[in-house]
Amino acid sequence: MMLPQTKFTLAIQLLCFISIAFGQCDLNNFVIGTVRSGREIQGKPEWNVQVVNTCKCPQGNIILSCPGFQTAEAIDPAIFVKSGDRCLINQGRPIQPQASIRFSYAWDPPFLLRPLSAVPLC
Repeated sequence: MMLPQTKFTLAIQLLCFISIAFGQCDLNNFVIGTVRSGREIQGKPEWNVQVVNTCKCPQGNIILSCPGFQTAEAIDPAIFVKSGDRCLINQGRPIQPQASIRFSYAWDPPFLLRPLSAVPLC
């Protein structure tokens, strides 16, 4: 027979597990929008990209899949750094809930950027 204290402790642990298991962010909590700016850089169309964290928690170490990514326009390395087919956003620093990071690049055609990994900070 369990003591009342033990039942209470187990109930708290179960609730913590449920909140951790179902309250975490995942890669679906990123919205990546790419729109043409209307400008041209070195004969290439410029694209404005916005990466939005829709999770209720900050997320850091955000890496996007960016195979073959190129640009005729410099991107601030504090915002976007390419390494192979992976691109680090915001130098790994967290993006707060409902906040975004923006950058622009120039190339034709536009690249499909999608979240590859991130670390929720809840």
